Amino acid sequence: MEFFNSAVDVLKTLVVALGAGLGVWGAVNLMEGYGGDNPSAKSQGMKQLMAGGGVALIGITLIPLLSGLFG
Repeated sequence: MEFFNSAVDVLKTLVVALGAGLGVWGAVNLMEGYGGDNPSAKSQGMKQLMAGGGVALIGITLIPLLSGLFG
């Protein structure tokens, strides 16, 4: 049981880190789009930023619920 809980903690950390990385990448693309006045880069950056926030939110809220699945 302890192994499962530690695996859930590691999974949570990985999902949040992935979401944060995607969010940072989206923010960079968004700023690049504003700098070059490029509407497609702004759109892509905003989509990546929101997707990164969503993935991080899933990692924070839903992944810890897995620890209560078997206990």
